[in-house]
Amino acid sequence: MAKMLRITLVRSPIGYSIRQKRTVKALGLRKLQQVVERPDNPAVRGMVNRISHLLRVEEVASADDAA
Repeated sequence: MAKMLRITLVRSPIGYSIRQKRTVKALGLRKLQQVVERPDNPAVRGMVNRISHLLRVEEVASADDAA
């Protein structure tokens, strides 16, 4: 029963540090309003916390749990 995070890029990383831009890219986000689902683990949570001002995050149940 692994939880997932639905992450949406809501603000552009333009004007922010290269480190923050690389974190956005590491999460798999490229365009504004793009949505990705990532596992809810400490590594992903850490990345989200670093750039929380650029993101909207929701906790969702994984697709495996629905079946």
